[in-house]
Amino acid sequence: MIRRHELTDQKWELPAPLIPRAATGRPRVPDRQVINGMAYKIRTGISWRDLPERYGPWQTVCTRYRRYAIDGVFTRPLRHIQAQADAAGDIDWLVQIDSTIVRAHQHAAATGRKGGSTGRTNRTITPSADPEADRLPRSTSPATAKAVLWPSSSHRAGPSSGADTTEPPPDRRGL
Repeated sequence: MIRRHELTDQKWELPAPLIPRAATGRPRVPDRQVINGMAYKIRTGISWRDLPERYGPWQTVCTRYRRYAIDGVFTRPLRHIQAQADAAGDIDWLVQIDSTIVRAHQHAAATGRKGGSTGRTNRTITPSADPEADRLPRSTSPATAKAVLWPSSSHRAGPSSGADTTEPPPDRRGL
């Protein structure tokens, strides 16, 4: 009877030939039983000592898990599956990383080392050489902002003047 966290016959066919066999020594706990114990431990998050007895002694499962991890036994079936899927065109190797959630710790700015920044600095904001750029919003790049925003001093048509306020001033039409 196959239980919830155990490998089916179809899933067992892939790792079975890749598991190292012991040539000599005393009889081993069956490999499938041990692999199912490893899968149960990983999927449930229990400690090794709480592993159910149906998977064999927990020390055996833990020792084989450690040996297989060091020997790369787990990476061989993964590479085999990836190679098959890649040959069939089932894998898209595009990887995207969303950096919007990367945050620095609150103490990351103040290093506290000799010669390093100690946190707060008294920097004064100096106006730029282009006075028009100082009137643009800081969150908008100057290249796009100049095409969208008009200086308030050159276009002050109010509702009482009768001018059409949806049209840009004549000097900005080509932008």
